[in-house]
Amino acid sequence: MGYEIKLSGWGLAGLGGAGPSCVYVWVGCRTVVGAGVVLQLGPSPTSLSPPRYLLENHWYQQWKEYVESGDQNSSSFPGRINNAELFEDLESFRLKERLVESEEYVLVPEDVWNKLVSWYGLEHDQPPIERKVVELPSTQKVEVYPVELYLCQHNDMESPVSTQFSRVDTIGNPVLREARRQFEVSPEDETRLWVKNSDGSCERLRNIHMTVLDACLSPGQVVIMETRNKDGTWPSSRPHVMRNSVEDEELYSGQPGVCGLTNLGNTCFMNSALQVASVSAMCPPLTEYFLNNHYLGELNFGNPLGMKGEIAEAYADLVKQAWSGHHRAIVPRMFKTKVGHFASQFLGYHQHDAQELLSFLLDGLHEDLNRVKRKDYVELRDAAGRPDEEVAEEAWRNHKRRNDSIIVDIFHGLFKSTLVCPACCKVSVTFDPFCYLSVPLPVSHERTMEVFFVYMDPCRKPQQHRLVVPKAGKVLDLCIALAKHTGVPAEQMMVADVFSHRFYKLYQADEALSCILERDDIFVYEVAGAQAELGGSLVLSVYLRERAPPRDNTSDPGYGVVLFGHPLLVSVPQAQLSWDALYSLLLDRLSQAEGEEWGSGGSGGPSTPSSPPAPPPSRLRPTSQPKRKCRRRRPLFVLRPVSANGTSERPVLELHGLLPDSPVPWQGYVKHECMGHAQRGQPVKLRECVELFTTVETLEEENPWYCPTCKRHQLATKKLDLWALPEVLIIHLKRFSYTRLAREKLDTLVEFPIRDLDFSDFIIKPWADMAPVPHKYDLIAVSNHYGSLRDGHYTTFARNKDSGQWFYFDDSSVSPVAEHQIESKAAYVLFYHRQDRIRRPTTACTPNPRPPDAGGGPRGDSMEVD
Repeated sequence: MGYEIKLSGWGLAGLGGAGPSCVYVWVGCRTVVGAGVVLQLGPSPTSLSPPRYLLENHWYQQWKEYVESGDQNSSSFPGRINNAELFEDLESFRLKERLVESEEYVLVPEDVWNKLVSWYGLEHDQPPIERKVVELPSTQKVEVYPVELYLCQHNDMESPVSTQFSRVDTIGNPVLREARRQFEVSPEDETRLWVKNSDGSCERLRNIHMTVLDACLSPGQVVIMETRNKDGTWPSSRPHVMRNSVEDEELYSGQPGVCGLTNLGNTCFMNSALQVASVSAMCPPLTEYFLNNHYLGELNFGNPLGMKGEIAEAYADLVKQAWSGHHRAIVPRMFKTKVGHFASQFLGYHQHDAQELLSFLLDGLHEDLNRVKRKDYVELRDAAGRPDEEVAEEAWRNHKRRNDSIIVDIFHGLFKSTLVCPACCKVSVTFDPFCYLSVPLPVSHERTMEVFFVYMDPCRKPQQHRLVVPKAGKVLDLCIALAKHTGVPAEQMMVADVFSHRFYKLYQADEALSCILERDDIFVYEVAGAQAELGGSLVLSVYLRERAPPRDNTSDPGYGVVLFGHPLLVSVPQAQLSWDALYSLLLDRLSQAEGEEWGSGGSGGPSTPSSPPAPPPSRLRPTSQPKRKCRRRRPLFVLRPVSANGTSERPVLELHGLLPDSPVPWQGYVKHECMGHAQRGQPVKLRECVELFTTVETLEEENPWYCPTCKRHQLATKKLDLWALPEVLIIHLKRFSYTRLAREKLDTLVEFPIRDLDFSDFIIKPWADMAPVPHKYDLIAVSNHYGSLRDGHYTTFARNKDSGQWFYFDDSSVSPVAEHQIESKAAYVLFYHRQDRIRRPTTACTPNPRPPDAGGGPRGDSMEVD
């Protein structure tokens, strides 16, 4: 509701000029008639609800009488505007409670107030009583009594300052501005507000654009202002320091950005993602965006796809702490809590993929900082034969209509997607934005397996072999490869998975090799036949066990049984299926070579996770008698039929298994000469991976494309091409391979350049349509993954934006490294910065790092925190 003012006549009443002769004043629904000047107050369609002013009713009535008389010399001349009757006292100028409109005061618009003050003046030292119009859901109301809040600082809550604010005032201006003014906070210091609830708890006033009314602030509430510490922390949420002495941590002064992140328990994946994203060293434009507080004005609290600004604020806190130079390491506990709150897949303390966390982080920051407050519906259109330039420009424009943030500015590019229907040859062209490139690695169709081969001849020790077999092959392929090394026909081999001194599984020849995992202990046995019954022979499983002395007079025959050694597969002629014949056969089988003493073959090789462990000394039974003379009347072991687990005995009527009671079998093994030939994968260049990314592929059956011409789903061919690249290019090396046949990690060495990565040959946008922007990039960070598919460890290489020095971040440990140490088989996610946007280092740093350890990541002059 606004007002239109029409003025006629001249002079200032009572101030030496000719006063007004006629006045029409509309205040609410009333009209005051005078002569000479017309003040017409009515609604104006273009007004934005200007404020109202309180006018003491007694003065107003006297003024009305004065103008109605038309006599400038009348004794009713009101004099200066005097609102003294509306105040409790003339020191605080606090408004009296429960004033009644039209009896004790009237409301006039701003234009009228200014005109009356210019005509009559205002009583000395009295402040104008300005009040705002509050927009309610169905009406407007003049706010006569504002909200009185008590402002205080976090370090002095005993001396609050009383200040009044309108319900339409925002938290940032004037509440925060007034608090900073009251407590004389320096302009460069960052502050934030909390409100204290009646129960004593405090709640962050996150959205500084929210009004006092929307924030539900009520009269008498305490608003606390806190100022960020010099070390980047907040007084209300100071992180746990890594050392016992807080004072020692506060005195620490190091290079900004050279700061570790504490591992909270399997959170190395999160630490690596944070380090490469800019918390400590990586992306200069993103780091400076947060350090310079540009994010504060772009927090989007109302985005339904965002996280109410909480991820952006938690991330900003980490950046400021890391770049304060006052921390050796910081604890990202609050950030971890926020991530788990908004992304349940990251709850708990299980290991996750660093690239998945990085993707969530960038998407969360984008939505929290999205400058688009209201996302319009955008209909996607196919190219339909239009020029690529037109379609690409339209796609990017539509993308920016819904997505506009610092993340889009830095990380988003555009690629062209071309789909071709195999049935009708329909060509569909779209241009899609991307935040990172997930490039495949050349995949080998072979795998290397290590197995132990056990000969039937007891004089030959088992051999360890390294075999190259087809990934999609069968168990028979493994036997065929092994036959080339041993001379034993493949059909006379049985393959078993040995676990905990027993057979975990016996494989059939036609089973897929993908069933055998890298961690499995695979034993291949020479038998008389590959089938359970062949040529009048049987293949029997033999377990080895010893019995501990019984306790508590137990009568359980399986009590105290302990398995040891490795089981055997023994070919037994059916004609020898007697206890005496089995005893003699196993005695020969277990005694190893001619002339060896009983139990003397127990040390045969180094102890490794995949080699057979030696038995404990208690199982060795040395004797001076050679093998042929040890057949004494008293048997050295007994035979018992058992179940598959080797402990539960079965009736003696059936021979399902044999269990010697205490002899020591072979424990030694020899390495076949093939073990000396390491199977080394050939390195590939990063360029080859990008070429694979842009290669034509056929869609999988699980992900067909709906052809608008055929009106059905088709396995179309798809090709991706790069149209426009971002300032910071993220390249994700797809090391983890998931197929229907197998899951594995590819340890291929990818050779990537530190400087001058040139993408000119991959950009298909016509050069004539491009601005003169170079397509050369320099490396600024690498996320590494060490270990296998199921477990492992993440670390980070990152280049400090200020010094240009490279550092190795391993959770809370930070070490300087040389450039030649960065390229390794562990490289997982690469970050490149376009050369034309790189700011050259301002400080020099010439470290002398030690070479990396052979078994892990680099180790230089470590700044590890206890």
